[in-house]
Amino acid sequence: MTTLDQTPTDTAMVRVVFTPSGLSGTVAAGTDVLAAARHLGVDLDSVCGGRGICGRCAVAPASGSFPKWAMDVAADAHGARNGVEDTYAGRRGLADGLRLGCQLALRADAVVDVPASSQVHRPVVRKSINLGDLQIDPVVHLYYVTVPAAELGLNGPGQERGADASAAERLLTAIAHDHGVGPRADGPGEPLELPVSILRQLHRATASPTEGTTVAVWNGRRVAAVWPGYVDAAYGVAVDIGSTTVAGHLLDLATGEVVASAGVMNPQIRFGEDLMSRVSYVMMNPGGDVALTTTIRQALDDLVGSLVAGAPPDRAVTRDLVLDVVLVGNPIMHHIVLGIDPTPLGGAPFELAVSTAVHGSASDVGIDAPNASLYLAPCIAGHVGADTAGAILSEGPHRSSAVQLLIDVGTNAEIVLGNDEHLYAASSPTGPAFEGAQVSCGQRATVGAIERVRIDRTTLEPRFKVIGSDLWSDEPDFDAAVAAAASGRGGSATSGGTGISGVCGSGIIEVIGELYLSGIIGVDGMFDGTLADTNRRVVADGRTFSYVLCDAGEHGRAPDEPRLCITQNDVRAIQLAKGALRAGIELLREISGFERLDDVRLAGAFGAHIDPLYALVLGLVPDVDVTCVHGVGNAAGAGAARALLSRAQRAEMEATVASVTKIETATEPRFQQHFVDAMGFPHSSAPTPLLAQVITLPERKHGVGADGQDGGRRRGRRVRNPTESTESPITTAATEGES
Repeated sequence: MTTLDQTPTDTAMVRVVFTPSGLSGTVAAGTDVLAAARHLGVDLDSVCGGRGICGRCAVAPASGSFPKWAMDVAADAHGARNGVEDTYAGRRGLADGLRLGCQLALRADAVVDVPASSQVHRPVVRKSINLGDLQIDPVVHLYYVTVPAAELGLNGPGQERGADASAAERLLTAIAHDHGVGPRADGPGEPLELPVSILRQLHRATASPTEGTTVAVWNGRRVAAVWPGYVDAAYGVAVDIGSTTVAGHLLDLATGEVVASAGVMNPQIRFGEDLMSRVSYVMMNPGGDVALTTTIRQALDDLVGSLVAGAPPDRAVTRDLVLDVVLVGNPIMHHIVLGIDPTPLGGAPFELAVSTAVHGSASDVGIDAPNASLYLAPCIAGHVGADTAGAILSEGPHRSSAVQLLIDVGTNAEIVLGNDEHLYAASSPTGPAFEGAQVSCGQRATVGAIERVRIDRTTLEPRFKVIGSDLWSDEPDFDAAVAAAASGRGGSATSGGTGISGVCGSGIIEVIGELYLSGIIGVDGMFDGTLADTNRRVVADGRTFSYVLCDAGEHGRAPDEPRLCITQNDVRAIQLAKGALRAGIELLREISGFERLDDVRLAGAFGAHIDPLYALVLGLVPDVDVTCVHGVGNAAGAGAARALLSRAQRAEMEATVASVTKIETATEPRFQQHFVDAMGFPHSSAPTPLLAQVITLPERKHGVGADGQDGGRRRGRRVRNPTESTESPITTAATEGES
């Protein structure tokens, strides 16, 4: 292994950036990627100790222009595979574009993506669906028919089925006669379409009259599949293509049962953590749109394969039994999947190439499901996509007189407000802070991530829970339980043996809320620096302060492990993200005239795990009765599943989307003022009487910086409106910091 000397002498130094973590640093030229990852604290798996045997350290070196890191990486910067990699590829397989991290030497500045499959702390994709009451009427139906055998010279009176007709004619006649689908001899009807792919299968499928033939018909108009014999199983796949995760469900089209569910990290993360970063990648790299399309299509095909393989063995699901695929996603994902250049969505007027529903075949988007049709739900606006259409269909604000606020929280927050009289929709650029990105100790939801936090109001001591254990950190067996969870996930714990690896989205929301409720930060988000004199948890951090959530040596962590701290910039990142979200909500309320809120629903993988109380404490949502705030899970995915199982639901979604009033936050002059007002906790100006009824709120005060100045004195500084740039608010926070 090459020595990782950080002091340049005679050894040339190179810079390496790892995605999706964003961790970066300089190492000596010639250092292998695995060694660099370990040195920088990057989550990269390896079992064989770097001998090129296990293949768990597979990485994807990137090339092109990366303005975010001010780097240009040549296509040939990484060199060719060496003999060890060639041997491994021949023995176990190494996908195109992947290299073994233990063998890939860094000889120039590099950007290296660590796929989810190569991470020790593999992501826990927590997306589920609730379909409620639904009348099943899928777009594809199965029909079993007996097709007469072909006989020469039989075509006389009374022989309507034409025994000497072609296989296609005999099949269509049988379907019409037995099931009334298509034209009948005694009535009108449009003939069914027979695609070329079906014609190729007809002789085999209709060869035996005694065995019979099963026919799948799409929307009463087209034969989608044929099989010899009796087939009584038909399946469909509903997929929510998120910018961070891609979640899919395999459903029985006859019963509506969810047969299998699976999720993967969106592999496009290596091109940029948020949507605008990916659009920028396309703008800066010729052919970048093709790379993005190829990447997500491969992920979709792999996901369908995982769903089919994950079905119970007694069902014997195969890809040819998947007859319909429904996709939802934000506009940029929608366009990229279709192979449409997304760059027009990167700037005003944010023009969609198509907003109505798109029909096709699964093969059109690279999914190996030979008999499956494809349906992409309609988009609402340039920043409000088919995923929001699915969420509306699932949660039904248009079906009730109650005023519903529906929020899908992600790297962009989609907001829908209204009732059966009218719906309004907008998008706010919250950035990836809610998912842990660019928060100093933030991470995505994996085993070992802190997800719940409480701070004692007197001692300011924290206690927390991590994913993988039901115990709080102040309970006796906590350390052992977390270490066991870490070893049980198929990887290893941290060097301290505890497996406490960072703080995920729900944990970040709670710790910021607890810092405010404990008086550690003020309404302006600034730390009360005077607490550093009397409490070990509040520590000076340059010109600001930080809160030590888990110190080195605590809970079995090694003495030389870094502290898990919440810094001033972390608080600032959450302020910017929640400010953008709340500003969008207030803008919709102002424009729509809906002052009361009867129902607040938080959708998405992140929204589903937010404690409603802390959503109110931070001011993510306006002041309402806490019982009115609900996490509803993957509403977009549930909407996709409803559209998969019901033609009526598709029609309802399309009609509802067409009636939505779209509000573009980037062009609304009032957004800036709402954004500034929303920066405070819970809000800089809006009263919170309902919240005060369920929790004791601290006295409204401003923090005190390390220079002894009241944080409130700096409130005159203009806060950048996140809609003014294609950068997310979190990027702004990282560059501004706190002065």
